[in-house]
Amino acid sequence: MRSLVTRAVSVLGGDRRRLTDAALAVLVPVAACSMALAFLTTWVRTGEAGSPAHVAVTEGQLLLPSAGVPETAVFFRIGNDGGSADRLLSVSSPDVPGGVTLSRHRMTGGGAAHRETIDSVAIREGTTLAMSPDGVDLTVSAATARWRPGDLVPFTLDFRRGGRIEVFAVVVRPGTASFS
Repeated sequence: MRSLVTRAVSVLGGDRRRLTDAALAVLVPVAACSMALAFLTTWVRTGEAGSPAHVAVTEGQLLLPSAGVPETAVFFRIGNDGGSADRLLSVSSPDVPGGVTLSRHRMTGGGAAHRETIDSVAIREGTTLAMSPDGVDLTVSAATARWRPGDLVPFTLDFRRGGRIEVFAVVVRPGTASFS
């Protein structure tokens, strides 16, 4: 009789252990999913989830080209105070017949720099891209340009999510441009 009772207790004990293991195996993923759902619900309710990029382009400056120089640079300040990133894909201008090239300047050893053409540039959410001579800028053909200081030159910036934004760049003499 004693062996039957011992055997029954050991069988029940094994079943309890299996039940406990199964309950824990189910409880851990359910708890993790519940926490993830609570986080996502909070994120959505605060308005941050899926909010679109909101791009603004300001402070356009076109450097007055020097005599005999076929190209010059244009700089804009591009801010994105939206909840998602955007990308500047291309830039055009009816007043620049030779076209506009998106460029990045890189320093080489010895203090020299070279220009590298780039296809696009990311504008991360909550950040501002301040184009400058030692970073990203626009290179424009100036061979046929007759710009004077103070002239306004129209540009269209094409963004992946923000669409087309039309802005003006004011022509300034080199050395008077501000890149801060």
